[in-house]
Amino acid sequence: PEMLWKGYIDFEIEEGQGDNARKLYERLLDRTGHVKVWISYAQFEGTEIGRGIDEARQVFDRAYQQLKEDGLKEERVLLLDAWRVFEKAKGDSASVSKVEAKLPRRVKRKRMKTDDAGNEIGWEEYFDYHFPDDQDAAASNLKILEMAAKWKKTQAAANDEDDSE
Repeated sequence: PEMLWKGYIDFEIEEGQGDNARKLYERLLDRTGHVKVWISYAQFEGTEIGRGIDEARQVFDRAYQQLKEDGLKEERVLLLDAWRVFEKAKGDSASVSKVEAKLPRRVKRKRMKTDDAGNEIGWEEYFDYHFPDDQDAAASNLKILEMAAKWKKTQAAANDEDDSE
């Protein structure tokens, strides 16, 4: 079905029907929300038949927010890479640096690998991504942990006083 949608959208673009292509993109995003559709839509808006660079940036930003809400880290990386290429081609250094500021840090991690029966079969390494705008959530979690540690110390100190009496 995606090929039919893409063919239909490409046909509308070839015919110079930007509004129809835009409606088709929006309908397709309602159905799928796939990162490749978002990228294609944003690139379309950046062309002569689209509404321009500002509209393309808005589409990229909408896509970024949607993928962030859905927790799709690897898709966000793909989107940011495409957005950066777009800005390098059509934007200025400020717009490129604004996108690059959103790029994540890649972190190597380990997790226990299990077979179909649930038996542990060893550790596997994988890459996780830490996005700068996700650090707010991580910082609040860290603050909760700090508060818990502080509470534990006060409880231990109170218990020590009770034991010494």
